[in-house]
Amino acid sequence: MRHYPSDRVDLRSDTVTQPTPKMREIMSSAVVGDDVLGDDSTVNELQDYVAKILGKEAALFVPSGTMSNAIAIKSQTKPGDEIVTHKKSHIYLYEGGGYASLSGCSVSLVDGEKGIMNPENVQSAIRKSEGSQSHYPNCSLICVENTANMGGGSLYPIEVLDSICKIAHDNNCRAHLDGARLFNAVIASNINPERMVKNFDTISICLSKGLGSPVGSLLVGDSETIAEAHRWRKIFGGGMRQAGILAAAGLYALKNNVERLNEDHKRAFLLAESINSMNDFEVDISSVQSNMAYINCLNKSASTVVSELGKLGIDVLSIDESVVRAVVHLHITDEDISRTIDAFKTISN
Repeated sequence: MRHYPSDRVDLRSDTVTQPTPKMREIMSSAVVGDDVLGDDSTVNELQDYVAKILGKEAALFVPSGTMSNAIAIKSQTKPGDEIVTHKKSHIYLYEGGGYASLSGCSVSLVDGEKGIMNPENVQSAIRKSEGSQSHYPNCSLICVENTANMGGGSLYPIEVLDSICKIAHDNNCRAHLDGARLFNAVIASNINPERMVKNFDTISICLSKGLGSPVGSLLVGDSETIAEAHRWRKIFGGGMRQAGILAAAGLYALKNNVERLNEDHKRAFLLAESINSMNDFEVDISSVQSNMAYINCLNKSASTVVSELGKLGIDVLSIDESVVRAVVHLHITDEDISRTIDAFKTISN
């Protein structure tokens, strides 16, 4: 599958995906209504579908994954509370400090190899006001990211997810899963999505990354929490009117583009293995567990590598001074992977 309006190989992110011709056809014929009034039947169908496949009571369609996480935090905390998350999580690094500015929460950060939090460290990070003579904030929410973007697209073992949720609930906290790439995790681990999220109170899923929709995420959970989230979606400006056009794309993506994620994973691993064999680059192959490869640049700066690859028609993303990221998605073919490997060889010589 290519269906991309450029002959460049764009590996900067799976967010660059564009609707395929069939998805555009489905969008153009979508039944719509006013979703703010609750009468967009296609949005309602999407919400019901996602709630069902994740085994939860309700779901809420929102414009972005950042909003989904923001309203999840807002709906399950109070100002002055604290959340626990990995020090390289998307919620901490790349969402504008929304947990603080929008929800009034502090954050307790947990380390962990490949972006994966150890349950014992989560337990140690939880602080409670009670018993501290009010010195500590009150931890009320544990946030987990699966797959872990900054861990290289790494996967949480199911037993670790279960353990973290148990620790959360044993400490009177809620558990939220940032599942922006949940279905990558599902396909890579061969675990049913309902089972994977079974013990989480809320889950955020993104439709506009590897699944290929142009816009949209959903927050999923129990009816009471989702009703509260609906209020915050409105206050944060996320209410959309005839959103069925977008919801139709999401339904198509979930029904047609999940199983094919395995193709992206295979191509990402092939790319990583090939680049790792070159003298000027290094990849931690053990971290290549889904559709990403984080590439260490040994003899050139990351910005130089980005520039040189760009001249050869290959786009990757600079993460820091010495690391670039390549993300495989539905527009990337075997030929594109070969072109990318050849380009890395060219700039390595």
